[in-house]
Amino acid sequence: MKDKKPAPPTLVLLVRHGLTPTTGVKLPGRARGLHLSDEGRRQAEAAAARIAKIPKVVAVYSSPLERARETAGFIAKARNMAVRIERGLLELDIGKWTGMALKDAGSKPEWKAVQQHPSGFRFEGGESFTEMQARITGAIARMVARHQGRIIVAVSHADPIKAVVAHALGTPLDLFQRIMIGTASITAIAYSPSGAAALTVNSMDGDLGALGIK
Repeated sequence: MKDKKPAPPTLVLLVRHGLTPTTGVKLPGRARGLHLSDEGRRQAEAAAARIAKIPKVVAVYSSPLERARETAGFIAKARNMAVRIERGLLELDIGKWTGMALKDAGSKPEWKAVQQHPSGFRFEGGESFTEMQARITGAIARMVARHQGRIIVAVSHADPIKAVVAHALGTPLDLFQRIMIGTASITAIAYSPSGAAALTVNSMDGDLGALGIK
């Protein structure tokens, strides 16, 4: 009796939203009304053009926040698809830190814990990094189960994507701040019954087909 051919992996293309007017200046958290800047729209269009060369994408998911939905809109439009909203892709809820200037956040005594021991930190009025990682990895697992053996796009935010990468690589959450995820970057993770494999992380340009993504 011949062995059954293994099922093809499910490929998730994680895309961070494009640049906004507050990127690198403030901690936006889940603030509403924050849209892509002109440069952010150009970045989103470039990411969409790269993904458009992959013919087998079957779904485009997005965080509900405007900056993510707008980025996902460029990707979906290039494929004549609708964007599917997934709350599990939301940004980390930073509670009372929402809208805080980065320079002010960096001067707080809690900043050291945020950077060096995030697994033990919870934002006042928000969620913990551990809860955020469980939330987004759960959302990815549901999407993978829904689209087994296919290719999907998930547009999210820097910290949630970093948390997914750390989980896929088996990296402790306390080290996830070492992972860099730039605006409109593409991270490709293949999920199979044997586990996850990161094909590329924080890819900013180039042909994704070179990774065997077709």
